[in-house]
Amino acid sequence: MSASASGGETESGYAGRDAPRKRVLRMVAVQAAGLSAAVHLLWAWPRLGDPADVRPYAFLLGGAFTVAVAVATLRAPEYRRLYALGAGTLGAFLLGYVGWYGAEVASTLAADPLAIVAKGAEVVGVAAFLGLYRLAPPTKAVLERGEGSTAGGGEPVDSDGPAGSDAEPADRRSDA
Repeated sequence: MSASASGGETESGYAGRDAPRKRVLRMVAVQAAGLSAAVHLLWAWPRLGDPADVRPYAFLLGGAFTVAVAVATLRAPEYRRLYALGAGTLGAFLLGYVGWYGAEVASTLAADPLAIVAKGAEVVGVAAFLGLYRLAPPTKAVLERGEGSTAGGGEPVDSDGPAGSDAEPADRRSDA
């Protein structure tokens, strides 16, 4: 079975990067990550002068990292590791909140609308990143796809033989 122009399944059984379901999940994941990062930055910015609390500085770093993961999710090929990183980052924000407030999580969450928005976005984002992870091909398949694409000159890159072959093409051999 060959890949269709609409992003149907390929020979490996995985739909292309722009399959409709993946596109929707990618947009949801990126928006949820961006919203979570924005909320953390909004919370942290006015509290940066307080040396006794480490959270504002951790939130600035975590927010910047979350934005980097969101941008990479939009621009990079399908990498399961990237999707796992997105889910893990948002999951760390969720678990950190629970760890910080302990048994008082429900009452603290109910009293803080900014936290409600952040935690809602994180739950949705974790689900979307895990959905992308489930639908993405293994990293090896993505790398093989990249090798089969065009090289800098616009010509298709030829396969060097079966995967795992020890044979090296003549132009790559060293005479050492």
